[in-house]
Amino acid sequence: MRVIYTSRRKKRGGKKTAAIIALIILLAALLGAGIWFGADKIIRANHPIGFADTVTYYSRMYGLDEYEVYAFIKTESGFDPRSESSVGARGLMQIMPDTFDWIRYRLGEENIEFDSMYRPDDNIRYGCYLLSYLSEQFGGGITETAAAYHAGAGSVEEWLSDPEYSEGGRLTEIPTSDTAHYVDKITAAYDTYCRLYK
Repeated sequence: MRVIYTSRRKKRGGKKTAAIIALIILLAALLGAGIWFGADKIIRANHPIGFADTVTYYSRMYGLDEYEVYAFIKTESGFDPRSESSVGARGLMQIMPDTFDWIRYRLGEENIEFDSMYRPDDNIRYGCYLLSYLSEQFGGGITETAAAYHAGAGSVEEWLSDPEYSEGGRLTEIPTSDTAHYVDKITAAYDTYCRLYK
């Protein structure tokens, strides 16, 4: 009688343990899903699709991947059209005064003023023109384009001509740490935009 009682107790205990394990697995799955959806929401909030109509229009006009444009806007200004750097770059895509003059000349828009770089439409248009120019100059590579956007086309040409930093027309290393960090930020943002929205 005692043996029968012990075996029934073991059976009941086994069922109870299985139920507890199933409950723990269910709670862990729900918690995991909550964390995943919460993290996704945070990542999307940090990688917005701002000024979408303008970005889409000018990326298409200049043959760019719009997610690349979003990566530059996020990295340059965090989507703040009134952003201005300590060296005088303005707007969403942080156009420098000299760069503005060069683009304005190339586009034949002598009547436009530098203050227009606070306007999202003008800033994105000028930024997309510059990205398109640099992308074409450096064979469409995002690393080389981003490096040129940050350090200038002359620096990238110099690095590409040095086998210590390049191979086959592509950069293998960026010798300037701030430009290397900038390129990492651009490529990470671009990868995130593609993963979230493509």
